[in-house]
Amino acid sequence: MEDRLIVLESKLAFAEDMLEALNLTIFRQQEQIDQLQQQLRLLYQQMQSVPAGEKANAREDVPPHY
Repeated sequence: MEDRLIVLESKLAFAEDMLEALNLTIFRQQEQIDQLQQQLRLLYQQMQSVPAGEKANAREDVPPHY
């Protein structure tokens, strides 16, 4: 009985450590997602602030091999 209890406690400790590591990973990924969304919003705002005529000229500036 004592051995089974030790095995269960070991498994529980391992599961708690794994859960903590997974939570930290999710937290970091959410921070990265938030940063990427902010960058995307800024790029979108920059694109919206460029007049339509300049957007057309930008396409003409592409080198011929494109």
